[in-house]
Amino acid sequence: MGTPPVDIYGIVDTGSDLMWTQCLPCEQCYKQVKPIYNPTASYSYDKLSCQSEQCHLLDSVSCSSQQFCNYTYGYADSSLTIGVLSIETITFGSSQGNSISFNNIVFGCGHNNTGIFNENEMGLIGLGGRNSSLVSQVCSKFGTKKFSHCLVPFHTDSSLTSKMYFGSNSEVSGLGVVSTPLVPKDGKITFYFVTLEGISVGDKFIPYNSSQPISKGNMLIDSGTPPTLLRKDFYKRLEDEVRGATKLTPYQDPQLGTQLCYKSQSVIDIDAPILTAHFYGGGKVPLIQTSTFIPPLEGVFCFAMQPIYDGDDVGIFGNFAQSSLLIDYDFDKQIVSFMPTDCTKQH
Repeated sequence: MGTPPVDIYGIVDTGSDLMWTQCLPCEQCYKQVKPIYNPTASYSYDKLSCQSEQCHLLDSVSCSSQQFCNYTYGYADSSLTIGVLSIETITFGSSQGNSISFNNIVFGCGHNNTGIFNENEMGLIGLGGRNSSLVSQVCSKFGTKKFSHCLVPFHTDSSLTSKMYFGSNSEVSGLGVVSTPLVPKDGKITFYFVTLEGISVGDKFIPYNSSQPISKGNMLIDSGTPPTLLRKDFYKRLEDEVRGATKLTPYQDPQLGTQLCYKSQSVIDIDAPILTAHFYGGGKVPLIQTSTFIPPLEGVFCFAMQPIYDGDDVGIFGNFAQSSLLIDYDFDKQIVSFMPTDCTKQH
C-alpha cells in the first residue's frame, strides 16, 4: 500500500466491505508487530472530502470540521474501527511474477481501532458485495466482477501464503469443480448467501432440516469467521454422527468448554470420517480432516464447527472449512464454485 509501497497484513473477510488499516496518528490502536501505516510517508495518499462521491460508499459516515469524510465501521464481535475514508495506491504481486498497481482505491485510515485482533493483523480487507469493497473496486478495473481464493490450512508454515485471484484469471475449471447459486437477499448486498442441503459424515447424509423444507440462502460464506456455525438442532445431529464414527474417546478440558475434541499428535491419527457439504444444485464439497479438526492446544484437535444458539436460521461456512478449496465467486453468473486444491502449491 502507498507510494513507495509498504506491506499490509490484514484479515481477508468476505463478510464485510471496508478495507482498513491502522493509521498514524493513533487515538487508540491495538498492538501490532509491523509499523503502523503512516499516510504522510506516501505521496499517493489523500483523504476523501465529504463532497466526494466515494464518501457515500459507506452508510456510517460524517463530516469532520475540516470537511473530511469520517467513518465508523463495526463488526458482529463488537470490534470497531473509526477513522478517515481515504484513497491510496494498492499494489499486488501477480501470478506472472510481476506486480500490478491500482490507483485511488478507497480504504479506511483507522485512528481508533478496538476489538479482538492479534499483533500480526494490521487491519481488515473487506471482500463483500458492496461497491466499497476491495473486490468491487479492483474488479471494476477488469470489466468483470469475479474473484477466487485458495486458503491454506490452519497452522500451515507462515512462508506458504494463501492466494487470491481477480478478473478472468480467477476462473475455477477442471475435474472436481462443483457450483451452487448465490442467493440474493434484500438489504444484504454485502453477504454471499448459498443453500446448504446437509452434510455427509462418511456415507451417512445428515439433512440440514430434519422435517420442514430447507430455506434458500441458509448459509453465508464468510472467510472472516474461523469456525463453521450451524443451527443448533442440525449441529447436534451432525456432532452425534461424527462422535459415533470416530474411534477415539473425546477429550475434555475446562478451557475447551463443550467442544468435541480429541487428544492426538496428528489430525490423521484421529481417524475421523471425511465430511462432505451438500449444496443446492448437486454440489458436493469434500471437507478434509485439516479443515474439520483444528488444534487449539498442543496435541489436541477440536471439531471446527459450532452451534448457533441465538435462533438465527442462517449459518456461516467459515474460514477453516474453506481451506484446501479453490473458491470462485462469479457475480455475472451469480454462482460460487468449489474445487478441492492443495492451496500450499498454488501460484
